[in-house]
Amino acid sequence: MPYYLYRVTGQPVRLLTKIAEFGAFKEASAEAKRLRAEGRTAAGEAIKVMFADNELLAEDLLSQARDPEPLIGDDY
Repeated sequence: MPYYLYRVTGQPVRLLTKIAEFGAFKEASAEAKRLRAEGRTAAGEAIKVMFADNELLAEDLLSQARDPEPLIGDDY
């Protein structure tokens, strides 16, 4: 399965822009770190790596809302 690199913009509706596709995590991760280090991302914008069977599934996974992490210990 390939790794997809996306630029994710906007809240609450996410706009996804595919940047690249890689065959190995190491390459995808290195490119994502390079893009983040350039600092050309706007406020509220993120660079995400997604592992999925195909591009449609990658976009679906990135569009899903995630549950907040549970509050434990001194966090609440």
